[in-house]
Amino acid sequence: MDLLGLVMEGPKIRGTLLFSGGTNWDLIGRKDLPKTAKGAKGRNLWGPHQLGNMEGIQLRTVVSGNAACHSVVITTEGKAMSWGRNDKGQLGHGHANRVDLPQYLDTLSNISVVDAACGRNHTLILTDRGEVYAFGDNKMGQLGVGNQQQAVLFPTKIQRKGPPIVKIACGAEFSMIVDIKGNLYSFGSPEFGQLAHNTDGKYFVSSNKMAFHCETTPRQVALFIEKDKDNRIQPATDVFINDVACGNNHCVALDNKKRVYTWGFGGYGRLGHAEPKDEMVPRLVKFFDGPKRGACRVFAGSTYTLAVSELGALFFWGQTNMAGEATMYPKPVQDLSGWMIRSVGCSNKSIVIAADESIVSWGPSPTYGELGYGDNKPKSSTRAEEVKTLAKIYVHAVSCGYGHTLFLARDDTEEDKANIEKLCTFKP
Repeated sequence: MDLLGLVMEGPKIRGTLLFSGGTNWDLIGRKDLPKTAKGAKGRNLWGPHQLGNMEGIQLRTVVSGNAACHSVVITTEGKAMSWGRNDKGQLGHGHANRVDLPQYLDTLSNISVVDAACGRNHTLILTDRGEVYAFGDNKMGQLGVGNQQQAVLFPTKIQRKGPPIVKIACGAEFSMIVDIKGNLYSFGSPEFGQLAHNTDGKYFVSSNKMAFHCETTPRQVALFIEKDKDNRIQPATDVFINDVACGNNHCVALDNKKRVYTWGFGGYGRLGHAEPKDEMVPRLVKFFDGPKRGACRVFAGSTYTLAVSELGALFFWGQTNMAGEATMYPKPVQDLSGWMIRSVGCSNKSIVIAADESIVSWGPSPTYGELGYGDNKPKSSTRAEEVKTLAKIYVHAVSCGYGHTLFLARDDTEEDKANIEKLCTFKP
């Protein structure tokens, strides 16, 4: 297998960007404005909008993250654009000023980009050659560039040798990457065991001050385990990772035998092991182990986890509504029983799903408009509701930030385009 000649391709879909949610990038998810933010403004868009400068630009990928107040989109030509909060340089434009509409990443103009991942204040970019570039907040080493320099403003290649990378994911302050041979690597903050190296990385600097041993370059995850009823631990064998997703402080991974593993912070049942304790190494989720019980896709929100089973059912565990009950192990989302799930977006507390011909979303108050229901409509929902504002628009893919949703809308036919044109255009 000639890995040197490897060239990866982005998804074969293409469409127009639609946006719903909060646009006050300095304030979303914060109690107070930071001192650097001058006259922060931006309203909540309660329904999907076109973005002012994106006319005629076709995209194949839209990306944000459950802790992120910034976004990355990738054009059909493999060019990356970013916008949103930029306190730490997470947009990769070489400065730390917020950007209100998507702008091209000029330093990557000669590189074909196939994917991206957004942490709270950092970003990873995956190229068609299986290389990873990182930028933004790096105080926990989450960029994997070999140091803990506070912020990196330009895309910088992460430090590693080895097979090409095929999958990237970001937690709030850590990162996960998977290579073409199914090996998983992590770097950044080791808190709660989220890096999967059997430690939470804490140590005492002095008698009353704690600090963390951060991983500043990608380190391979060496062990996957399963626990039986008596809590006896066995290593899981022959693990080839296909996919990984990260919440704020936890992770979920899927292997090529359709097995699901979770690790990191265990609060509110988000690991699905029916107990809320932290796991320091990837632990098999028993629910998805066995014939016809496996999973085919996994997703993570801030404090919750989702998986689509090989039979097409959507399962949820963890907690989105802090006033409600925590779900300690995977439970089917009954409202979506029988729907073909195409794409899933996880915001801080809301979930947005493209399924069949529809977009469905739900999430507790407060929201910023990420549910997309439209003006003068409910601002939150405890159960899955169809997003009527997109009733005539087919959405290929969705991705959510902390309080916003990106929709990749099909624009193949004149009818598609006409329906998109009926939506308002947001010009900040």
